[in-house]
Amino acid sequence: MSRPDAKADANDFRHIFLNDIPLIDTRAPVEFAKGAFPTSISLPLMTNEERAQVGTCYKQRGQEEAIKLGHQLVQGEVKAQRVNAWIDFATQNPQGYLYCWRGGLRSQICQQWMHEAGCDFPRVGGGYKAMRRFLIDEFERICASQSLLLLGGRTGCDKTGLVQEVPQAVDLEQLANHLGSSFGRRPGGQPTQLNFENAVAVAMLKAEQQSQQLGQPILLEDEGRLVGRCSLPLPLTKAMSGSAIVLLEVSLEERIEHTYRNYILNRQLEWQQHLGEEAGFDAFADDLRQSLHRVRRRLGGVLYQALEQLLSVALEQHRQGNTELHRQWIRALLVEYYDPMYDYQLSKRQQLIVFRGDRAAVRDYLKGHLKGNLQTTPQTGRH
Repeated sequence: MSRPDAKADANDFRHIFLNDIPLIDTRAPVEFAKGAFPTSISLPLMTNEERAQVGTCYKQRGQEEAIKLGHQLVQGEVKAQRVNAWIDFATQNPQGYLYCWRGGLRSQICQQWMHEAGCDFPRVGGGYKAMRRFLIDEFERICASQSLLLLGGRTGCDKTGLVQEVPQAVDLEQLANHLGSSFGRRPGGQPTQLNFENAVAVAMLKAEQQSQQLGQPILLEDEGRLVGRCSLPLPLTKAMSGSAIVLLEVSLEERIEHTYRNYILNRQLEWQQHLGEEAGFDAFADDLRQSLHRVRRRLGGVLYQALEQLLSVALEQHRQGNTELHRQWIRALLVEYYDPMYDYQLSKRQQLIVFRGDRAAVRDYLKGHLKGNLQTTPQTGRH
């Protein structure tokens, strides 16, 4: 099995990332776990243990002996299983590539073994290191040169819903697998910092392409430096700090309802799908308690104790089938904690607000009224 360009190793990284080209990561699992790319799959040449043995041999006895050891460790049925896995991937993803750390010996060996088995499959020149360098450079260029627009608004406005409607947007919360607040943890955990940075860089590349086609700035939600434990890369936080803001204004009742559905009903379902009905509810309830406990110092003792009591009663009733009491502590948390904090932060950036309005007005502005230069007179739109 082969393809016309099978011997042409890849160096067009932009094409790979913009088109979600499938990738075989032949590095050891420990390397893959630290950081890889959104479309890559781990099909290693060597296990972590085998890699460690070969690495030790290389340091003590040189490359030739290390290569010999590697071939001794990966032979026979073990070798056949790994080659078959690569060929299965190549058959299902003929447009793909394979890579190792620097496009060197490991990916060459994988490519050679696949060729010997009748499958010509190209590799990425420069490997993970070159692709990562490309993403860092492109990300820094985009942050320094492209116009950004931030969608702001108080907690519970469902800014994410609007972000997801816009083609030239980057959904940072989705990439971080987190809902963005102290209560935003989701089942399954968050990506590593390297995986998050790679995913954000790829998303920015795609958003830039859409932005240029539409003649509109890249849209992001107005996030803090951290989305859960994932830290926004410094070039992006710097660019966002001076970017124009569109402010979504939503009634308190709508915000309570959205928070209730998103953080209670949907979150309970997520946890139960992840762990089963009983264990899932226990994890969901424990997560809410821990989330409230994490912000206790900022809440102050009196407010924290009041909210803790409301939450405990709500969870007791929830376990019996009545979810309505959650709205009480959600209301208090929004009014007494999140709103004052957000209003204070926004007060220092009032000059950056270029438009404000309800959901319909903001949607209309984002989709149809925003062209070119953002340095315009602040506007207000309501329906």
